Amino acid sequence: MDPAVRTLRARLGAHAMWANTLDPASRTAKARAAAAGRFEKQARELHPDATDEQIARVAEQLKKAFYTEMQLKAAKKRAAKSAKPKPAAA
Repeated sequence: MDPAVRTLRARLGAHAMWANTLDPASRTAKARAAAAGRFEKQARELHPDATDEQIARVAEQLKKAFYTEMQLKAAKKRAAKSAKPKPAAA
């Protein structure tokens, strides 16, 4: 399937899904809780003797680091994609 068509179909599906969702926060609550638990678990592994307050701070930093890394990877991918030579039109 053409990548442009695949992108449009995915975008259409996402818009339709969110149009049918009155409370987006409740729809994503499980995923957000799982992610928070993952970062808290990592924080406790790094600092087993830390207080709950310290764990919360470290977990928040781990979360920020994770999402910043994702942004960096996406930026690199976009840069590589724009640097790639375009095929000549026939």
